[in-house]
Parts: sequence; structure tokens; C-alpha cells
Amino acid sequence: MNSGVWVALLLSLKVAGWATLLNMLFGVAAAYGLSRWRSPARDLVDAVLTLPLVLPPTVLGYYLLVLLGRRGVFGAWLEKWDIELVFTWQGAVIAATIVAFPLVLKSARAAFENVDSQLENAARVLGVSEAGVFFRVTLPLASKGILAGVLLAFARALGEFGATLMIAGNLPGRTQTLSVAIYEAVQAGDDQTANLLVLITSATCIVVLLIAGRLLPKSQRRRES
Repeated sequence: MNSGVWVALLLSLKVAGWATLLNMLFGVAAAYGLSRWRSPARDLVDAVLTLPLVLPPTVLGYYLLVLLGRRGVFGAWLEKWDIELVFTWQGAVIAATIVAFPLVLKSARAAFENVDSQLENAARVLGVSEAGVFFRVTLPLASKGILAGVLLAFARALGEFGATLMIAGNLPGRTQTLSVAIYEAVQAGDDQTANLLVLITSATCIVVLLIAGRLLPKSQRRRES
């Protein structure tokens, strides 16, 4: 395995790891809020947050360029602080986070909604604070579903291509992730490297999916089957 493959693999793991961490924080928080929010606008908010799941990655990449480019809404402001996200690995993290976000959102929301509300109410009757109910009752009971979504998000972030290529580019050693390296190897006719990268990516995703399938609640597995 040449050094370029190792660099792409390590960068992909770095990007997917950070994207997964961000999705754990924001995805779980959004999922909990939606699961407890009672409003006619909830379905609309859920649809907007789930949009990255169905939009073409290139469309997401274009939106990111419009927002984070030097002339973008946020990019121009960030440039004043000497913060550049386009053509950086941090930009790749943002792209992977947004693309994988709905996977955490959907799994975590289903897990929170499957928590028995009687157990939460019992904890409140015993004098447990709302924060205590969440961390001591709700979150532990929903943890398997949340972890399944997190693992799925990691696999999705690891294989992200379209939005990453548009916002982060293809700079070997800096922004070239596994999926982008596969694309370049195919374009260059380097079948040996392409086959190796495809094998690594596929094997990793299969392992993650098998683990995630074990963690999904039985009721959710029956619905999906």
C-alpha cells in the first residue's frame, strides 16, 4: 500500500470522525427537540433538516460554496478573521456533517419516541429534574438507536464524494479523501489503486452497517424489513 493510500485513508477517518462527533451533538439535540415538540411546523422543520438525504450532493456542495465561499454570506465574514473553509479539510468536515446529519436525526428521533413516557414521568414524580430525566432515563433508553444512527452517519461521511469535491477540492495530502482518491485513480487508469481503495471503503462500510443493524431497536428493524 503506497503512502498516498494511507494519507487518503487517514484523512477520510479524520473527516468522518469529526463529522460524526458534530452530528452526535447537533443531530441528537435536534432529534430530541423534534420528538418532544408539538407544533404544526414540526413536520416542515423535519423535512428541511432531512433535505440533505435526498438532495444531490453536488447541490449541497453548491449551497456550501454560496454560503462559505469568499463572496458567500458567511465566507466574506469569516475571511475578515482569516478563516478559510473552501479547499480545506475543515470544509470537507462541514460537507460530510451536513450529508450525514439526517441519518443521526432520523434514528435518534425514532429512538426517543420509542422511550416509554411512563418511565420519564415516574422519574419526575420522584423529584428528578428535567436534565436528570434526560440523562438518567431518556438518553440511556434511547442509546442503542442513537448509536446505530451515529454509526450509519460515520459510514456515510466516510464515503462522501460530491459535496466534498466541490467545497474541499482534490488536493493530495490535504483534502483528498478515499472517495475522491478513487475518482482520481479511475480517471488516471490506475486500476490497482482504485481496487484497493474500493475494497477498503466497502469493507469498512459493511462492518459499520452490520454493527448498526445489531443496535437498531427490534421494532424499527421490523418496520424496515
